[in-house]
Amino acid sequence: MELSKTYDHKLVEDKIYALWEKSGFFNPDNLPRSHKKPFTILMPPPNASNPLHAGNAVMIALEDIMIRYHRMKGEKTLWLPGEDHAGFETQVVYEKKLEKEGRARFQMTREQFYAQVWRYTQENRAVVRNQIKKLGASCDWSRDTFTLDPPIVKIVYDTFKRMYEDRLIYRGERLVNYCTKHRTAFSELEIKHEERKDPLYYMKYGPITLATVRPETKFGDTAIAVHPKDKRYLHYIGKELEVETVLGKKKIKVIADESVDPQFGTGAVKVTPAHDFNDFETWQRHKQEIPGPLQVIGQDGKLTQATGPYAGMKVLEARQKVAEDMQIKGLMEKIDQNYTHTVALCYKCNSVIEPMLMAQWFVRVEPLAKAATEAVKRKKIAIIPKNQEKIFFHWMKNIRDWNISRQNWWGISIPAWHCVSCSQWTITNGKEPRACAQCKGTNLERDQDVFDTWFSSGQWPFATLGFPNGKDFKTFYPTSVLETGWDILFFWVARMIMLGLYCTGKVPFETVYLHGLVRDKDRQKMSKSKGNVVDPLGITEQYGTDALRMALTIGNMPGKDTILSEEKIRGYRNFVNKVWNAARFLLLNTKDYDPRRSTRVTLQDRKIEKEFSVMAKKTTSYIEKFQFSHAAETLYRYLWHTFADKILEESKPILQDPKKRAARQYVLVYLFSDLIKLLHPFIPFVTEEIYQKLPLKNKKKTLMIEKWPV
Repeated sequence: MELSKTYDHKLVEDKIYALWEKSGFFNPDNLPRSHKKPFTILMPPPNASNPLHAGNAVMIALEDIMIRYHRMKGEKTLWLPGEDHAGFETQVVYEKKLEKEGRARFQMTREQFYAQVWRYTQENRAVVRNQIKKLGASCDWSRDTFTLDPPIVKIVYDTFKRMYEDRLIYRGERLVNYCTKHRTAFSELEIKHEERKDPLYYMKYGPITLATVRPETKFGDTAIAVHPKDKRYLHYIGKELEVETVLGKKKIKVIADESVDPQFGTGAVKVTPAHDFNDFETWQRHKQEIPGPLQVIGQDGKLTQATGPYAGMKVLEARQKVAEDMQIKGLMEKIDQNYTHTVALCYKCNSVIEPMLMAQWFVRVEPLAKAATEAVKRKKIAIIPKNQEKIFFHWMKNIRDWNISRQNWWGISIPAWHCVSCSQWTITNGKEPRACAQCKGTNLERDQDVFDTWFSSGQWPFATLGFPNGKDFKTFYPTSVLETGWDILFFWVARMIMLGLYCTGKVPFETVYLHGLVRDKDRQKMSKSKGNVVDPLGITEQYGTDALRMALTIGNMPGKDTILSEEKIRGYRNFVNKVWNAARFLLLNTKDYDPRRSTRVTLQDRKIEKEFSVMAKKTTSYIEKFQFSHAAETLYRYLWHTFADKILEESKPILQDPKKRAARQYVLVYLFSDLIKLLHPFIPFVTEEIYQKLPLKNKKKTLMIEKWPV
């Protein structure tokens, strides 16, 4: 068989993917009986609301390398694909769509909004699946899972109920990180911090002057705090002062607390438990001395009725107005215009996070974190690169209880009903209760909140495999490798370990491989605003999927950010063409080759075979050690500089010698067929197309199930 003069990926890739799908070998149940040892990867589900980005492409390339390698090793490989409903992320995307259409979610019911987003994600799921296929992913589409599929939701509900009964989940009124634009709370991990310069206001509270950046929250002040050893204020501690405010006279107590920094401002601070995390903790330590939290900023980001004439003002507007009125009344000593401090921001819209006193559901994480830490320490889970283990341990040691309530309209509803009669909660596995579990009353109201996406996706490994009695769960759990970006080690990986151990008693995966972020040629993070985003699907259309996969693999070290540029991809397209040209030369010179005929090879041929064997073992060792870049580079150098530049060039006169021709044909076919087997996990399309045309004895239906040549 002959190959065309040039490799045209547009004519090959769809045809080859169809061949793979038709073979059925993506499904481990269809693999040859000799494939017994399970090897499992669960695909981190891409968002069903957006097209794939370069980070998704890295994930798919690396995971497909592992899957194809282990499949060729004769293992029962399962790569389970899925798509993520992505809660808050998807809601933000859809609300932007509504905004462009002149609509808003508050103009419709929750049910109407949910139905519209459902249709939107289902349409995008089909797009995402097609894009994953375009990248050559050999995953089992018969097991494709959406994070809102009923079996997944049922397991999430069962876990919530069980954790509630085990007192690992509780309802608590506490301060949470709240975005007033998106109207939802966040966990500690979902906010970002930024250093800013803001005015520092020195306000007079009677004889004491204190410093604050937030005069608009003064209406919620319940105390003045000083350090117990600060000599300036010893005679005030424990006393109640009557002070003048913009709303008239007010009584406020001075308390001593060691958390106060005597070097900050005047050494005296106001205590506003409803709007500051530190102040909330101060109040908890002094509950017997001072009043409880008074909320003066609502969930809409505006001041409440408790602020009198300032009610209805937005925070920044109120801050300026309160400061001006205090100056007029002589209650402001001075204003420092250049105070530098750290501000908490919504990671999505950059709005300043407002600490909000809310009743939410919390996970008591300390016992879960302890078990997860022990699993990593005892080597039940290996984290690659190794240095990420220290970061993991540090975070687990300092972990706080996890707020899993979100005020989104899109997501998995929390299965909790509040009894109006006795104020108790009834938790179910999703079904509406007929009566309150405590007083048997029937006046029940369902919690309107949904789960934090990370709570449901934290159960992905066992939920997708049919925990607890499913055949897949018994066969493929714990999974072999969890491959994902280092930036979600805490968001997702740690929570999967905690919830996996709690629900199943086993670790969810044996190895965690963390890849880096994708950056441009100037090492800048890719973003639409910078205009440096590389569209992986646009690149595959132009240069072919194999070229992109090589570009994403070579130079990609565990935990390190990788560079991607059009120039780099173009370079690896040249490599793919080199593989094609080598195959074309081989086929042109083996038309008379008979793979059934025995041939005696020369000493020179044996040397070539031995050198190849050394290279193949080296490549295999790199893959086993998760050093995919080194493996790909080794194959790149061998194909280009050894096989093409040396062996093929040396073979040209030998192939013209009738006495040596057959032996050299045998060596070239044997060598090249094994070489494309080694290359297959990295550049699957071109290698499969070549394999189908090679003159081989006992050829398989597809290169995917050929035996790994080591």
